[in-house]
Amino acid sequence: MNIETLVALPEDLKAALDRRAPSPPERNELVAAALRAYFAWPRPGEDASDLTVINAHAEELNAEAEDALSYQVPL
Repeated sequence: MNIETLVALPEDLKAALDRRAPSPPERNELVAAALRAYFAWPRPGEDASDLTVINAHAEELNAEAEDALSYQVPL
């Protein structure tokens, strides 16, 4: 179940959001994914071991590493 909410964004961030996710469903998914990722990381003082955090985000971290490696130029 989704709940509609109003969020105030700076113009530059709204423009970037519109470019990345032009339709309302895409924007909803992107914002929800961003918030899930943000809330998944522990805040200072919260109890979470590094390994637990890494394992919880292994898929995302591996995808990011693969993306970064794709920019390397063969020597």
